[in-house]
Amino acid sequence: MSLDTVLVAVENEDDEAIKQLARTAVDIAEPAGATVIVGYVFSNGEYDTARERLKFDPDSEVTPDVVAERAVGVRRLTEQLTGAGIKHEIRARRGNGSDEGELLAELGEHHDVDLAIVGGRERTPAGKAVFGSTAQTLMLAAAYPVTFVRTE
Repeated sequence: MSLDTVLVAVENEDDEAIKQLARTAVDIAEPAGATVIVGYVFSNGEYDTARERLKFDPDSEVTPDVVAERAVGVRRLTEQLTGAGIKHEIRARRGNGSDEGELLAELGEHHDVDLAIVGGRERTPAGKAVFGSTAQTLMLAAAYPVTFVRTE
């Protein structure tokens, strides 16, 4: 299997989680010379709130990609990728009531990704990794392999 494009799903701004996702992306993309698609989904209303908070002109045509460039988690991840010399692009979608995992799966299919990377944290006292709803939906809906990175 050729590995040309890797999707990294950014869901939060937790610095340690972003570092773990970035390390995994670099470990996978660097040897293959793959491009990383940094994927972000704005939940319902989040896009309009972010656009307003960032003071974009209400009449300008600003894409979700441009707004996502300023999301803290996206910026932290792209800084790590840039520092490692990994080619990357930011691609975002607006939530429309659909599950964010489904939108990420569609984003990956649209960009013909070969692999996705998604993070999640430990949620049970027994120490088992339980996938969050976005990660679980992405793993079930994607037509390509998904690597789960346990973040803490």
